[in-house]
Amino acid sequence: MNKKIDVALIYKKSYNYFQPEHFDRTSYDFFFNALKRNERLNISYHPCEKKFDISKIKNKCDVILLPNNRTDGSPDVLIDIKNSNIPVVSRTGDPHDAKKYNQTEFCEINKIDCLFSNHPDSYIYKYYPKKIKHKTIIYGLEPELYQNVPTFKTRIKNRILITGKMGRTDLRNRIANYILNPGRSGWYLYKLRTLCTKLNYVEYRGMKGKKYVDEDYPTYTSKYRAIIAATTFYPTLKYWENAAAGCLTFMEITKKNDGYFLGYKDNETAIFIDEKNYKEKFQQYINDPDNPKWEKIANAGREYTMNNLTNDTAVNELVKLMRELIK
Repeated sequence: MNKKIDVALIYKKSYNYFQPEHFDRTSYDFFFNALKRNERLNISYHPCEKKFDISKIKNKCDVILLPNNRTDGSPDVLIDIKNSNIPVVSRTGDPHDAKKYNQTEFCEINKIDCLFSNHPDSYIYKYYPKKIKHKTIIYGLEPELYQNVPTFKTRIKNRILITGKMGRTDLRNRIANYILNPGRSGWYLYKLRTLCTKLNYVEYRGMKGKKYVDEDYPTYTSKYRAIIAATTFYPTLKYWENAAAGCLTFMEITKKNDGYFLGYKDNETAIFIDEKNYKEKFQQYINDPDNPKWEKIANAGREYTMNNLTNDTAVNELVKLMRELIK
């Protein structure tokens, strides 16, 4: 049996997503819960400020893990990393922010051996040079939160739910964003998602402040039979969260967002939509919501997700990556 991997998670104490009161628990659940559950890892936690001297962990760890390749979550500098043979692995956030936050330079300064993220390579390498290694690891779904969901037949059936950030559809705003905020506006990143809200049978309430009204996300989504996950350039956590909630999930899967890597199959574990067919696909459901095929697809999507796309599966993939780096 392989020896456990000793992993040092080094992070800034002030990192917003690691604070107990923060509304988004995705990062905390992955780094502080899922990693510790894995029997092949020994995790040590090293909160710090702007700098971390790796002499503190010399001969005490096999791998250094960073929460991201940005200075909001990771120290600006790992002191003496250039003279170290300890592999460094880091999660990365949205690739289109790489230039804004000097993330390529961060990788070079801190000698990062490999990045991992939910994104396909096709999107990563639009913004990162090929010399930076990347592995797609689909993390974020904490299985415990989705163990008990209502049965499909008891849910709201005459509405299709949609959640998340939206864009502005008025022409003046779109032109302004095109000039002042190119490649970053809601309309640019979530065009189909935004268009869906214009349909009278689509339910969209957004968030009040920084959370859903009186409910956590799994409880909110699992009240509905059908839900939409739509992002223009890459799939997001909502895709597998929605499926895990037992919803019939309409997923924007296209060549542009390269979402096929998630492993869902059209009309088997999800319903694939795009800007040309989404109204037709929705109408097929709305016109016949009690058709048993919808429940069959929803249940198959949930089963696939819980078996393949949870944090525990993601940590297993991370362990494989670490094993490769320390050979």
